[in-house]
Amino acid sequence: MGTSGVAVETDVAVIGAGPVGLFAVFECGMLRMRCVVVDALDAIGGQCSALYPEKPIFDIPAHPQIEGAALVERLERQAAPFTPLYLLGRRVETLRETEGAWELGTSAGDTIKCKAVILAAGAGAFGPNRPPLEGLPGYESSGAVRYLVARREDFRGKRVVIAGGGDSAVDWALSLKEVAAKVTVVHRRPKFRAAPESAARLDAAAARGEIEMAIPYQLHGLEGDGTRLTGVVVATLKGETRVLPADHLLPFYGLSMELGPIAEWGLGLERSHIAVNPATCETNLPGVHAIGDIANYPGKLKLILQGFSEAAMAAHAIHPRVFPGEALHFEYSTSKGVPA
Repeated sequence: MGTSGVAVETDVAVIGAGPVGLFAVFECGMLRMRCVVVDALDAIGGQCSALYPEKPIFDIPAHPQIEGAALVERLERQAAPFTPLYLLGRRVETLRETEGAWELGTSAGDTIKCKAVILAAGAGAFGPNRPPLEGLPGYESSGAVRYLVARREDFRGKRVVIAGGGDSAVDWALSLKEVAAKVTVVHRRPKFRAAPESAARLDAAAARGEIEMAIPYQLHGLEGDGTRLTGVVVATLKGETRVLPADHLLPFYGLSMELGPIAEWGLGLERSHIAVNPATCETNLPGVHAIGDIANYPGKLKLILQGFSEAAMAAHAIHPRVFPGEALHFEYSTSKGVPA
């Protein structure tokens, strides 16, 4: 994985290595179409890996509960027989049509020639909304300030301050209280935007003394030697400050989403989403399809399972471009197995 500056020809270029992009590799492979997968992140899995690897997902068919990291691992294994080439840690910068095919250029200098493109880029390249605190980069580089939890064990016996009022802040406060020495939640008001059941569990944990609530406060500063954090300074709207002893700060202020260069490709954009034909997931550019959260059509649901369905529809719609004149006889996987 992660070849740099390559020139490659393939059948389908998949932009985005999240769950829907990975399943698109499988669906294309079942139709004997080869794939190259490009993602701006350094690892496959998209938001599942970057944001909630240890959080359970409850609406994947046949899995009453599965963690994000486990789902990604199984999707990677499912796609593996078709030997996709993963180009990670780079983003697609250019897209141009050449003689009925497409050519993509990446930020790492790669050139990908393909017959079709599947955009499975979620909501585009994303990064955390970072709090405006002096000295923040030094504490980010040391891992004292983090925007995601990859391993709960990293926080065992630590003093953790969590900032934010949404699902991520509440869910990780409830999860990390089991391993951390102390968890403090900072929020500017008593009401949380999280799921009501989770917010109720947070209130109950606070009442039992398992979690400290710093309300109504906002992040104000960091204390430490520039890399090792010792405290988080919080302030009220009136300017009253206090210091929360801390080894780690986890600010959960959501993601900053941007389509990046995709916005310049002449696609039918509607509020940072791409309009597609719901029967084929094709955009206004022939041979360029969009699936998953980035795609939009009447009745669209932003669910992973709907993205899986879109991957199958896009793959079948692309087949005639890759194999012109060849009839596609639909077969169930139980009948044909996984092609070698």
